[in-house]
Amino acid sequence: MSYIEVIVKSCIFLLCPLSIYLLYTIYKRNLSLEEKDLGFEIAIISSLYFLLRFDCAFYNGYPIILFDIPLLICYYKRKIGLAVFISLILIFYQAITFNIMPLFLALEYSSYLIMYSVFMRRKLKLMTLVNSFVVIKSFSLSLAIFWFINPEAPFLSNLTYLFLIIIIIYIITNLIIFFFAKGEAIVELSNNLENIEKEKELRSSLFKVTHEIKNPIAVCKGYLDMIDINDKKKVRKYIPIIKEEITRTLILMDDFLDYTKIKIEKDEMDLTMLLEELETCLEALFKKQKVKASFQIPDEDIYIEADYNRLKQVFINILKNAIEARDETKKEMYVKVKVESEEDKMKIIIDDNGIGMDNETLNKVSEMFFTTKKKGSGLGISLSKEIIEQHGGSIVYNSVKNEGTRVIVTLPKATSMP
Repeated sequence: MSYIEVIVKSCIFLLCPLSIYLLYTIYKRNLSLEEKDLGFEIAIISSLYFLLRFDCAFYNGYPIILFDIPLLICYYKRKIGLAVFISLILIFYQAITFNIMPLFLALEYSSYLIMYSVFMRRKLKLMTLVNSFVVIKSFSLSLAIFWFINPEAPFLSNLTYLFLIIIIIYIITNLIIFFFAKGEAIVELSNNLENIEKEKELRSSLFKVTHEIKNPIAVCKGYLDMIDINDKKKVRKYIPIIKEEITRTLILMDDFLDYTKIKIEKDEMDLTMLLEELETCLEALFKKQKVKASFQIPDEDIYIEADYNRLKQVFINILKNAIEARDETKKEMYVKVKVESEEDKMKIIIDDNGIGMDNETLNKVSEMFFTTKKKGSGLGISLSKEIIEQHGGSIVYNSVKNEGTRVIVTLPKATSMP
């Protein structure tokens, strides 16, 4: 085995456990401080074990001394307790393997600890600590070569080895520290990106909550504006609707506490009943906005497997958008809702004669945060699309500028239906 192969093998022994440690911290992400410390300690001790157990201690009569690098990494990471433990292991190992006087080794490793203490008090750069470590190692190694390791070898041979090993130690030490520092930077970047992604999800969900609770609140406000406390007939008619919308708002807020994903709780429900409820619920809003609403609802029950409140949320959003897209230049504004049945699915078609959309707007209409409204959040359509898709259905927008928009919502029928 060549000298270069020995060096490469030593580097592999050093890097392999450290790489596993870094990959583990990326994979686990939310590790506690104790878990990170334990993982680091296992990685460092594993690197040291591989170097001492499987590395070639000698090459042509001279030792390949790279086993001090794990100790330096401990100082670099400010793990003093682990550094002292490794120092004791290295003193014991070198005293037995190289016949170096234990007192000489104790002085060497004590100097590393003293140097570290001085650097910390003066708050010097850690890379300066690394270079100082190499200087001390070079001096102690010079004495060890001529006094203990190979005192009978020719002076020139010892000097050549000393020159080469110092260069190797300097280069490998800086490369390992550079790799470890960059690896930790990548881990930190990965964790930061993960936190940013979570923050985006949280903000997106908060936008969704804000957007969706506006709809029932707007309905409540519309009825409260129209209500006359002296007209008992209107009070009896509007109060139950207001209470129902408030209940729906509370349900929405509870659901969005889990902001990572919208919850869909499917059950067999009557689509006809939902559309009839929407017609009654939005009656006041249609009148206030002077929009002629037409609901072509079949007389028979239509059963689908869906989340009643979520579908109601979707259709209110679509109808509210249709009302807000009114074209003031037209004499009559209308919204038409009809239902078509196919073999295994139902189509709910909503037409309006509002301002419509051009192709560019139509292509972006389902994108999150895209909106043409001055005070819009750009979440209503994307939220509706997500809800419908989780029902196994689809929502398609067709529109012509200045003519109107058609929304086609497709939902599967209940599996128990014939």
